[in-house]
Amino acid sequence: MAKDVFHQQVKNALIKDGWTITNDPLTIRISEAVKVQIDLAAENAIGAERDSEKIAVEIKSFIAESDISEFHTALGQYLNYCQALEEKQPERTVYLAVPDETYKNFFQLPFI
Repeated sequence: MAKDVFHQQVKNALIKDGWTITNDPLTIRISEAVKVQIDLAAENAIGAERDSEKIAVEIKSFIAESDISEFHTALGQYLNYCQALEEKQPERTVYLAVPDETYKNFFQLPFI
């Protein structure tokens, strides 16, 4: 599985923020023939007496010529991963990591 351009930066930011990387990538087997791979999985202890918060992070660089094409790919993966995790690891929350510039200039458009 090829890693996105910003994979290491996202991973480093999570670690710096106190997250423990538990899987790189997180593989979820849907059936005998189908599995999905989410870029990162992490968990962060909320408190000593509480359960830990668990996340899965899909990283998208948005460096192709068409942001809308990249968006459709990312959205499709995100939706598939939400469903897979709901069935296999419901304690995890899925996040999509994108570059700050992409978030500001594309994800803030009313169309999106």
